[in-house]
Amino acid sequence: MCRIAGIISNKFTGADLYSQVKGMCNSMKHGGPDDEGIYIEGNICIGNRRLAIQDLSSAGHQPMHTADKKIWITYNGEVYNFKEIRSELTAFNIQFNSGTDTEVILKAYQHWGVESFSKLKGMFAFALVDHISNQTYLVRDASGIKPLYYSLKEDDLVFASEVKAFKQTNYNFSEDPNWKIYLLALGHIPEPFTTYQSIQSLPAGNYLKWDNQSGSLSVHCYYSFRYNSEINDKAMAEELIRTSLEKAVTSHLLSDASLGVFLSGGIDSSILTLLSNEKLKEKLNTLSIDLQETDYSEKKYQQLVTSRISGTKMEYQLDYSGFKNNFHTVLNAMDQPSTDGINSWFISKCAKDNGQKAVLSGLGADELFGGYPSFQRTKTVKALKNLPDSVLRLSKNFPDKRYRRLYYLSYENPLGEYLFSRGFFTPHKIAEILNTDFKEVDSVLRNFPSNSQFKTLKDGNRASWLEMNYYMQNQLLKDTDSMSMSHGVEVRVPFLDKDLVNLVLSVNPEVKFKGISKSLLINSFSKILPEPIWNRPKMGFSFPFQDWMKKFKEISDPSLYKNKESARLIRDFKNDKLHWSSAFALYHLEISK
Repeated sequence: MCRIAGIISNKFTGADLYSQVKGMCNSMKHGGPDDEGIYIEGNICIGNRRLAIQDLSSAGHQPMHTADKKIWITYNGEVYNFKEIRSELTAFNIQFNSGTDTEVILKAYQHWGVESFSKLKGMFAFALVDHISNQTYLVRDASGIKPLYYSLKEDDLVFASEVKAFKQTNYNFSEDPNWKIYLLALGHIPEPFTTYQSIQSLPAGNYLKWDNQSGSLSVHCYYSFRYNSEINDKAMAEELIRTSLEKAVTSHLLSDASLGVFLSGGIDSSILTLLSNEKLKEKLNTLSIDLQETDYSEKKYQQLVTSRISGTKMEYQLDYSGFKNNFHTVLNAMDQPSTDGINSWFISKCAKDNGQKAVLSGLGADELFGGYPSFQRTKTVKALKNLPDSVLRLSKNFPDKRYRRLYYLSYENPLGEYLFSRGFFTPHKIAEILNTDFKEVDSVLRNFPSNSQFKTLKDGNRASWLEMNYYMQNQLLKDTDSMSMSHGVEVRVPFLDKDLVNLVLSVNPEVKFKGISKSLLINSFSKILPEPIWNRPKMGFSFPFQDWMKKFKEISDPSLYKNKESARLIRDFKNDKLHWSSAFALYHLEISK
């Protein structure tokens, strides 16, 4: 796991080019504290900050090259099937000099070319410089677990693991004013957009091909997930899911560095902990947060699991004082404005303080197995979308603000359905907050990129696609990465294992989403999962942010907000008429001025 950056330039060369890439890498040192490296050849410069997980020796130094120094790689991530791919390559008499997955990617590309990308199973973002074909490739994993941003600036290619790194270059990047609209609508900035007009994220499962000589660019999809209904038998689905997740956990436990499991006390983390215990026994480390506010504490559920396992149980106590004292550090750790991720920062701090370099997380299970209320509302949404378009559009003027979100269902794109379910503010309210024209806000959201696959999906699979491609992709994964890597901690997500995702997407939704929330996952592991873990109201990974942020004057004092509408909404927040995440979005806007 690392941080990567690079520039291919027609403008800069030599020391000037080198210093910019080095500055980009230094700005991301938190994500790669163990080693650093820069490779420069002519107008090409790539860099790396290393967090050593596999083969902790100097043999894993990056950027790494082939024996003839014709192909170079800078890589961030983990490929969990690298030993299998290595065995394939060894059969072709290909030799290896390290035990890293980095070298496997490098030599897989040398042998198979771009066809090698689809063979990789894991989370990754890397750049390959091929001097033989005079091409450079930027590649991102199928689920988009690891971030990769790029920009075409003055006919140059600039890329990095974090948007903040681009500020270390000599290029000028103009702010994208639409980021504020997205933040107020969604609580985050959705891919491919960022706070800058010319910086965007490479789509998941895609690679960017750059001609080093002509400067021409093209983006290609090498892998995409598809929903179908091949598996219709419940017992078969449960057996396959049980086997597949067990295999995924085993592969995700592979590490030469100390590794733990986040244990919240919920269904997903409990399953991962119990499966990890079967493999690691006394070597297993669990990490949990105990909130002193008892209404939010899940300690009794965590203890139900830890009483059944070996290994070391680590606990991090957190109260309002800890939240307040670390708040600005948490904000600085955000690569892009977001209303999520604070909880991930604290649990990652727990891992760092206890010597863990890698941890397993249950992220992805809710999106795959139907763990959110949105899965229960699919038929309602379908019925509401059948209302006349004129009625949906008029809903923006309804007296009751709860019904104003109906306006979003007048959109033809998937974003409309997502915003109806999870949206923060309506276009009319966003326009008031930003002191701009309603039509401008409406146009930005209404014209958000659509998706052809989404149109073919129904009910639970439709909700799943929205949760995976918007909430999980744009917020959970992005925030988890920036918050964990700010501590130099790698978060692994077994539920997003490539084979497991394909399997779950192939289960008939009538089987997958029937019964209580996540029933298919629960039934698949009923033999090891204690009933009190699943037979209770869902809490998620919750902190008492509503109470904490109301106490925190910097956020909750209306007089500190220059915009009158923002100040009025913050007064609503203090009276519990506005959710803390919406107030947090307003705070982001205020400090950005």
